[in-house]
Amino acid sequence: MTNVATAIVRDRAALSVPIGLVAAAGVRLGAPFDPAGATMLAITAFCIALWIGNLISPAYTGVLCLGLVGLAFSLDLALSGFRSPATWLIAFGLVMGEATRRSGLAEWTGRWIVHRVTVEDPAAHPVRTYRRLLAGLSLAGLALVLVIPVGIVRVLVLAPVALEVGDRFDARDAKLGLFFGPILITYLGTVAVLTGGSPNIVVLGIFESITGTSIAWTEWFVLLFPVMGVGRLLVILGVVYALYRPQADWTIEEQTSTLRSMTGAERRMLAFLLAGVALWVTDVFHGLHPVYGAMFVAVLAFLPGIGIADFEDTVGDIDFSILFFIAAVLAIGEGLTRTNVASALAERLLTIVPTEAPLFAVLAIVFLFTVGLMFVISGLAAASVVTPVVVAFAADAGLPVVPITLTEAVALQMPFFPYQSAVLVVILAYEIVEARELIRVVAAVTLATVLLLVPVQLGILAMAG
Repeated sequence: MTNVATAIVRDRAALSVPIGLVAAAGVRLGAPFDPAGATMLAITAFCIALWIGNLISPAYTGVLCLGLVGLAFSLDLALSGFRSPATWLIAFGLVMGEATRRSGLAEWTGRWIVHRVTVEDPAAHPVRTYRRLLAGLSLAGLALVLVIPVGIVRVLVLAPVALEVGDRFDARDAKLGLFFGPILITYLGTVAVLTGGSPNIVVLGIFESITGTSIAWTEWFVLLFPVMGVGRLLVILGVVYALYRPQADWTIEEQTSTLRSMTGAERRMLAFLLAGVALWVTDVFHGLHPVYGAMFVAVLAFLPGIGIADFEDTVGDIDFSILFFIAAVLAIGEGLTRTNVASALAERLLTIVPTEAPLFAVLAIVFLFTVGLMFVISGLAAASVVTPVVVAFAADAGLPVVPITLTEAVALQMPFFPYQSAVLVVILAYEIVEARELIRVVAAVTLATVLLLVPVQLGILAMAG
C-alpha cells in the first residue's frame, strides 16, 4: 500500500471506536426489543464495528466482548463459547496444522506434487508446465481442506510451496497464477467440508446450541462437496487461468532436484491425518462429533514412542488467540438466542420471505440476505448474527432447517473484499499480492461461483429438503 492508502486505513480504523459506541448507543435506545435484547444487540453492534475497523486485534475485541456480555448478563453466557465443541475443533485444528508442518509432511507433499506434475523437460515446455502445476497445486489445496480444519493454517502451509514453485518462472503472471490457484481453493473450498474451517464450525456450534441436534460430517460432505468443492475448484482454475494466461515467451528455471523418500515421521503423520478423516467419514455409524477426529489426530501426533514432536514445544509455538474471537462470536449467537432477539428477527423475516414459495426460492432469499449482510460485517460475525435468525426462521415456518443452514454456510464463503475474512488479510500479508489484485481475483471467483454454481447448489439443497 502507498503511504496515503495506509493513512486512510489507519484513520478508518481509529473511527471504528466512536462509530461502534454511537451504533451501540443507538441500538440500545432505539431497538424495538426488551432491555435485555436491546443490550445484547448493542454489544453485538459495538464489537462488530471494532472487528471491521481492526484497530485492535480481533482476539482482543473478543476478550472485550466476553467481558461486556459477562457484566451485562452472566459469566455463564459469556463463557458459553468455550464450552462449545466448535471452539475446541478449531483449537485441535491448529494443533493438527502445526504438527503437519513440524513433521515435514507439508513440505514433502508440496515437492511430491511438483515432481509428479512437472513435464519431463520443463524449460522446453513452460506453458504446459504452468498448466500442470496450476492444476496439481490447486488439487492439493482442495485435498488439504479434508485434513486440516483451519483455513488460515492451510494457507500458511501451502503458501510457501506455491511461492517457491512460482519463483521458477520469470514472469510475474505465472507467479501470481500459481499462488492464487491453490491458495484460493484451500480457502474458498472451506464450505465444502464440515471441518473445513471456522465459518462452518461456528454455524454448526450455533445450530447445535439452538436445535439440540447436529449435522453429520458425511451429510454436509455429500450435499456440498460435489458443487462447492469440485465445482469451485474448476471455477477457480478457469478464472485464474483466464486472468493469468500463459504466454509463449515465458521461461522457467531448469531444476534437476530429485524427490527424496518420506521419513518415518512424515509417514506416521500422514497415517494420523488419514485416521482422523476416517473418523469423520464414518460418523453416520458411530455418531461422534467431528471434534473427536481432530482430538484423535492430536493424541496420536504427540503420543510417546510413535508421535512426531514434543507436545509442549509444539503447542508453545501455536497462537491460540483466535479462540477468544471464536468464543465471542459463539457467545453473541447464544446471547441473541437467549434474549429472543433471533426469534423476533426471524418473525420479521417471516413477513418478508414468502414461505409458501418453493424451497428453492426461500433458499435463494436466505443466500442473498446473508451475502448482503457480509458487506457490512465480516463472515464470522455475520455467522453469529444470521445463524440464530435463519434457524429460528426455518423452525417457525416449518421449513427444513438443515438445507437453510447449509445455504447460509455457502453464502458465508462468497467474499469480495479483504475485510470480510481474516484469511484474506493473511493472504495480503504475502508481498506478492497487492490489495487491488486480490480484490479483482476474489470478486471474479465469487461472481462466477454465484452465476454458475450457486443455482445448482441451491437446487440440490432444495431436493434434499
